[in-house]
Amino acid sequence: MNRTGIGGKVAIVTGAGQGIGAAVTTAFAELGATVAAVDRNGEQVETVAAALTDKGYQVHAYRCDVADGAAVTDVVERVAVALGPIEVLANVAGVLQVGTVQELTDEDWHHTFAVNTTGVFNLCRAVSKHMIPRRRGAIVTVSSNAAGVPRHGMSAYAASKAAATLFTKSLGLELAEYGIRCNVVAPGSTDTDMQRGMWADERGAERVIAGSPEAFKAGIPLRKLATAQDIADAVVFLASEQAGHITMHDLYVDGGATLRA
Repeated sequence: MNRTGIGGKVAIVTGAGQGIGAAVTTAFAELGATVAAVDRNGEQVETVAAALTDKGYQVHAYRCDVADGAAVTDVVERVAVALGPIEVLANVAGVLQVGTVQELTDEDWHHTFAVNTTGVFNLCRAVSKHMIPRRRGAIVTVSSNAAGVPRHGMSAYAASKAAATLFTKSLGLELAEYGIRCNVVAPGSTDTDMQRGMWADERGAERVIAGSPEAFKAGIPLRKLATAQDIADAVVFLASEQAGHITMHDLYVDGGATLRA
């Protein structure tokens, strides 16, 4: 028996053109949701949507830069008119800029926050305006375990994800009286193009799993990287009716890498 309550709902997924965003889009579609797949790369998101549509799923591609508040408002309005009431939002779009503080440029810093933090704000503000009058909805922000532990050479990324995490929890407090739940999924190292882009060679995964004492980074106790599907499963759970009494929660999906108490 399907107890998720996802079927028949309209869901917006950002960063849907690849990686975790594409996996989340697929997961919602397979559960019967009508998905508005949003990405800055129009060609990529159209490819994802077309592949799922060919399988009989209801997925519609929308090109939009989440950092552009006016564009986000426009897309949300178009989705509501074309697809119906929006009941689920998954904030997955994100960028990673590595480098020490001394190496980061003003553009690196501002772009990282524009996508990872302001993008979440833009989507949540626009979508929650539609959810409040109906007094229901679920918002899930994909953050990072880097939001909860210092990372060498990842200050901009970690700071932007920490901001997005606390923003989502604060929003959850504001929207609780309307029955709208807001939660966070915090992935660790996940086998995506973003992760592979940080590897120097084919032994990259091995090094991530083992950890880096010289960078004060613990390894992964489960001895494996997460898959995009692992993260998508967590997002779907928090958006589902099975998590109906969970809000303002931060779910770490990192194989135990942060060793949280």
